Amino acid sequence: MEINKNENKFFTLLNFSGSYKIFTIIGCILSAISAIFLLIPFIYIWKFIEALFIVFPNFSQAQNLEYYAFMAILFAVLGIIINFIGLMCTHVSAFRNERNMKYKTMKHILTLPLGYFQKNTSGSLRKRIDYSTSTTEGFLAHQLPDLTGAIVTPIAFFIILFSFNWILALVSLIPIIISFILLMTMISGESQKFMVDYQKSLEKMNSEAVEYVRGIPVTKTFQQTIYSYKNFYKSIRDYRKFVSRYTFSWQLPMSSFTVSVNGFFAVLIPAGILLIGSIANTDFLLSFVFYVILTPFCSVMLNKVMMVSQEWFMAREALKEIENILDEKPLSEPVNPQSPQEYSIEFEEVYFDYDKSETNEKHTLNNINLKIKEGETVALVGPSGGGKTTIASLIPRFWDVDKGNITIGNVNIKDISQKELMEKISFVFQDTHLLKDSIYNNIAMSKENATRKEVLKALKLAQCEDILERLPAGINTIIGKEGTYFSGGEQQRIALARAILKDAPIIILDEATALADPENELKIQKAISEITKNKTVLMIAHRLSTIKNVDKIFVVNEGEIIEEGSHSQLIESNGVYADMWKEFNESVEWKVKNTSDEKNGDNND
Repeated sequence: MEINKNENKFFTLLNFSGSYKIFTIIGCILSAISAIFLLIPFIYIWKFIEALFIVFPNFSQAQNLEYYAFMAILFAVLGIIINFIGLMCTHVSAFRNERNMKYKTMKHILTLPLGYFQKNTSGSLRKRIDYSTSTTEGFLAHQLPDLTGAIVTPIAFFIILFSFNWILALVSLIPIIISFILLMTMISGESQKFMVDYQKSLEKMNSEAVEYVRGIPVTKTFQQTIYSYKNFYKSIRDYRKFVSRYTFSWQLPMSSFTVSVNGFFAVLIPAGILLIGSIANTDFLLSFVFYVILTPFCSVMLNKVMMVSQEWFMAREALKEIENILDEKPLSEPVNPQSPQEYSIEFEEVYFDYDKSETNEKHTLNNINLKIKEGETVALVGPSGGGKTTIASLIPRFWDVDKGNITIGNVNIKDISQKELMEKISFVFQDTHLLKDSIYNNIAMSKENATRKEVLKALKLAQCEDILERLPAGINTIIGKEGTYFSGGEQQRIALARAILKDAPIIILDEATALADPENELKIQKAISEITKNKTVLMIAHRLSTIKNVDKIFVVNEGEIIEEGSHSQLIESNGVYADMWKEFNESVEWKVKNTSDEKNGDNND
């Protein structure tokens, strides 16, 4: 669905309902009719009192009492029934609206580059989509018909108000005008800004809470408290200060609004007493009784206006969240897609920035030139944050380059269809994600129509046999069910089995052994040797021992390639890589020495 920024937000929201929006219109019309019907009983109650007042004190002579009572009950019941039917209509439309909004948003998300999901986690996206669609659904189902009633009711209310006595009507307007002015100050300007800030602070606190819960094992292991999660603790304190400050700022206007909206008697009764003395007739007294009956309804009406205004503002902000997702640019697909005939990779004067603003002076990647021959294994090394992962991410088009070209087999990756590009590349990242499904399905998803035999072979090549042996259900074990969880190294091996089964000609390995213990690392290295046979391989590694025998090493720092060559060539050049290699060996010697000291200490004990 294409979003028109100049379109009224209400119609933008309503258009998500498609053909079902007619039910919203019908529901709002019925709500308006219901609002009028629910005012009519006040007239018949007054007529009932008038009939008694005329024959006072001979109440037995009063006429049409049964009729007035019946009509008051009839219009009240009709108002409730019509309102119920109207709500049924708006609910039908609102449910369709929520369904369409989720469907179109998720469909659009599937077209976005994978880099979008590095900036926006699955939890964050789910929260934004679920919260936004449920908020707009609630508005369309409940608050919109209330809004229609809130618009129609004051019109009917004022018509009735001035139909009996214009003097008492003007007196009744005094608290209404005061209440309305106070209401406008509370639902506009600073209040709207608060709602935006409130949603942001609430989202931040919820996000930090999720991170805290995920980190509880680490927190308990190291005997830490909530205070060790400074961001979470700070978000709670900031939220508390923010809400408290705003709540106190509402103290005076809200108290004044509550007093004025319920203060009709404080104005009406003194005015009535004064006027009765100068206008002493039965009609005026009866009109006064009518206003005493009717005016309290105004407080309900104004409170509803305030609540609906606030809900519409929240629904409008929720709609913006959905629009922001739909505004994300999908990957462009080539008009005439081409297929590479071989699988060399080349970067030609590539520039890239995450921050596209004009004020950004420093490029994330700056004039990257590198070539990986078909069947060659190369490695990217360098300090954290230097740009290694960014370089690797550009090959499968997680992001598109700002300047320059990336080719596979002399074909620009932008000229390869996204489907084919994904088929040609396998990824194994440091942060492996396994679905809460069977091990079999987690592996088989990498290859269409994969057989059980192929999946088992991939698991064997990925050194996963020991994992299957300790699981009663074996390959059919559901990950995450009944306490079935795997260590980081075990997850990595399962992810490697997935890549082995896919058998793509290009392999990208990003810190594949980073989370593995020594035992798992050895098995992962064996699995990697299987996955990389006769493939074009790009590795990112901090453990330099794992890349010593690759064909070529590129040293990346601050978005630039500062050195390249084989391990021996880079050692001989005595540059940055040579220093890194020296530091790496010193750290290994330090670990070995400390391990040896500990053993000697144990023996001495």
